[in-house]
Amino acid sequence: MALPRRFLGADEDVIIELRTHAKALVGPVLWLVGLGVFTGVALALLPATWQPWGSWAVAAIVVVLIVALVVVPFLRWRTSTYTITDRRVITRKGILNKTGHDLPLSRVNNIAYERSFLDRLLGCGTLVLTTAAEQPLALPDVPDVERVHVVMTELLFGDEASAAREARRDA
Repeated sequence: MALPRRFLGADEDVIIELRTHAKALVGPVLWLVGLGVFTGVALALLPATWQPWGSWAVAAIVVVLIVALVVVPFLRWRTSTYTITDRRVITRKGILNKTGHDLPLSRVNNIAYERSFLDRLLGCGTLVLTTAAEQPLALPDVPDVERVHVVMTELLFGDEASAAREARRDA
């Protein structure tokens, strides 16, 4: 999962690396179980006169559906990563065709997060980064989004916040 060092700038440090929440795998797991049940029922109800070609046809259909409904979503989840460094936010995704987005932290004006009821139950949420151009970058299904929000806030505003604390303490 680690972003190769060659993709980082000189003296750039990785703060957080993560991939989207595993809730993306609930659907593929349910499909896998359903296809297993379908396979068993279809093979049990297959007339004897259709053997062995009927079994081969059921197997071929199930394999195609497993690849499309289980393997591809798993690989999409596995290859989608968010990396936060001390300089930028890096997103990467794609199985065969890779796409990425780098957002310098200096361009981020606001950090917010959104959590639906289901997200709160599962411990994830959407991190929304707003740039100076008012173009929000939404990072969906970030695990432990509140902790990531705090880390991002410290990265962006940490020096100002610590200076303000020092000023209050000295006053």
